[in-house]
Amino acid sequence: MSLANPIALRGAPGSPYTRKMVALLRYRRIPYRLLIEGSTSRETLPEARVSLLPTFFFEAADGLEAVVDSTPIIRRLEADVLGRSVIPSDPALAFLNYLLEDYADEWLTKAMFHYRWYYDPDIALAGEVLPRWRNLTGTDDEIAPMSAFVRDRQIGRLYVVGSNDTTAPVIEASYRRFLDALDAHIQQGPYLFGRRPASGDFGLYGQLTQLAAFDPTPARLTERHAPRVLAWVQLVDDLSGLDPEEAHWFERDALPDTLTALLAEVGRTYVPVMLANARAFEAQAETVEAEVEGLPWVQQPFPYQAKCLQWVRQEYSRLDGADRGTVDRWLDGTGCERLFAH
Repeated sequence: MSLANPIALRGAPGSPYTRKMVALLRYRRIPYRLLIEGSTSRETLPEARVSLLPTFFFEAADGLEAVVDSTPIIRRLEADVLGRSVIPSDPALAFLNYLLEDYADEWLTKAMFHYRWYYDPDIALAGEVLPRWRNLTGTDDEIAPMSAFVRDRQIGRLYVVGSNDTTAPVIEASYRRFLDALDAHIQQGPYLFGRRPASGDFGLYGQLTQLAAFDPTPARLTERHAPRVLAWVQLVDDLSGLDPEEAHWFERDALPDTLTALLAEVGRTYVPVMLANARAFEAQAETVEAEVEGLPWVQQPFPYQAKCLQWVRQEYSRLDGADRGTVDRWLDGTGCERLFAH
């Protein structure tokens, strides 16, 4: 891929996955063009098989190819554009990074979606701001019906991430524990795996651009509870000036204990829900039922997250004996080992 030709991607400021990928492109110094979702464009672009943000448009033999799903796109970019990698060179660390990236994408996003569409102040702000990204010149009267449409549509989709009155205490307690764990780990890093960011950092960052810096309820919580995390989000936004070196990755035998606390939070929340979701999907059940920290979790099955669990297990299966042994030692006792118990 020629860096002289910027990659086009369609996205939106309120999409955590768009923010994840834009920050990653900045860090990797990959030229890009961000096309705001819904804005007027003279370009005729192909549609992806599944409409998700961001959508990347890669050059292909017959024109442009529309591609979605941030995790495989990151790995594709690793192969296409050399230098400033966001995948640790140590296979054991690369696996832990994959797991934490999936936690951000598939669990932390539950908190993001929950806070935005569960509390009245957050609903009000999102309903007013999100439609204006597509139409900054629109009058209040013109924006009002779109605001109502966005609010009604998104509140009606809370079930997709499992946000409801039963799971709200689980999600919010988990977010507070996550803030504590990340706050402690930043002091050792400042990134997940050393002094240079990995894809997992950008996964966390994407969700936190909304939780820590946009939606009022979690933003106030983050500001009061973990100001260091807010500062971290502001810095990760543009790391294009960072000069990473291979030595900036942690050595596998020198990972700080604060990483264990992060993995333990993954084991408390993401793991039981992902396993219960997979069981429900396989049994064609109508409801996912799990227990998280002694509290009930109930939602509808989410087929995509069943695939995510398969992909995490595939990454684990690719580890050789020594690397798997290192990963197993780090996962032991965190609850994450249950993902691979079979």
